[in-house]
This record gives sequence, C-alpha cells and structure tokens, in this order.
Amino acid sequence: MSTGTLIAIIVPVVVVLILAAVVLWYVNRRRRLQQRFGPEYERAVDRTGSHRAAERDLREREQRHDQLQITPLPPDARQRYTEDWKRVQQEFVDRPGEAVQHADRLVTLLMHDRGYPTEGYEQQLRDLSVEHGRTLEHYRAAHATNASARRADATTEELRGAMVHYRALFAELLNGDEPPGRDSGAGRR
Repeated sequence: MSTGTLIAIIVPVVVVLILAAVVLWYVNRRRRLQQRFGPEYERAVDRTGSHRAAERDLREREQRHDQLQITPLPPDARQRYTEDWKRVQQEFVDRPGEAVQHADRLVTLLMHDRGYPTEGYEQQLRDLSVEHGRTLEHYRAAHATNASARRADATTEELRGAMVHYRALFAELLNGDEPPGRDSGAGRR
C-alpha cells in the first residue's frame, strides 16, 4: 500500500472518530442535564424553544448554584423545623388557608436557612432546580394554590393538595444532605 492510500484511509477514519467523540460528548452532556434537572429540563426546552438555549440556561443555573453557600442544617434546627411543620399540619384542620400560607413561609425560611436566596419566586425556582428539579413541580403547584387561597378561590381539597406538595419540597430541603430513604418525620402526619 502506498503512503497516499494509507493517508486516504487514515484521515477519514480519524475524522469519523473525532466526530463520534464530539457527538458522544454532546449526548452525555445532555443526558447529565436531563438526569440532574429531571422534568425541569423539558420545561426549559419548552420555554426557550430549543435544546441548545435550554442547556445554556441550565448550565447558567448550575454556575449560579455553585456560587451559593448551601449548607446542611444542624440537628437542633432540623428538629425545630420538624416541629414547626407538625404545627402547620395541625393548623390545617381548623384553618386550611392559613396553614397553606404558613407552609409557604416555612419552606421559604428553610430555603433561606439552607443558603438559598429567597428574593423572588422565579429566582427561587431557578436556584432550587439545580438540586431539586424533580420536586419543583410540587413547589409550583403549592405556590399556585397558595395564590388562590389568598384570593379565597381554593377548595379545601386543593389546599390539602398544596400541603402535600409543600411537604414534598420541605422534606427534601430538610433532608437534602442525607442519603435518600431516611425519614426525619417531616413527611409524617
């Protein structure tokens, strides 16, 4: 085989291998974002209109999140939050609308104490999406019901659903630094 023939064979093979590596890298990056953000990935794609724009947005969220000082709660704070959550659940029996509002405030306070900025709902969603993308739909649903409750437009069943949604995010934030499956009582009634 001549040198020219070898080059004619090797160059296309190298180009194909490089292209395959680039495609594999891109697919792995997309898969990592999809796994990390869960349903929030598709929401970002729908909102931005393209995978590329959504992935850029999600990477920006990761970069901002990396700058935050997210810390685990000390055991005494965890216990205090667990007790506060139990009181909010008990309040639901007599004053469901107020209990939902208190649940919202408790979740926001917990976010703040963990190190999440709480300056606005949309920014809260963006910041939470990095570590809690799979629970974010709970927060959205609870927040929407809370807004309805403030206008006295929510049924008791909707308010009960909001409490369930708030409890999902609350438990995840409370136990965010523990391995999955451990229960501190945050989700018990």
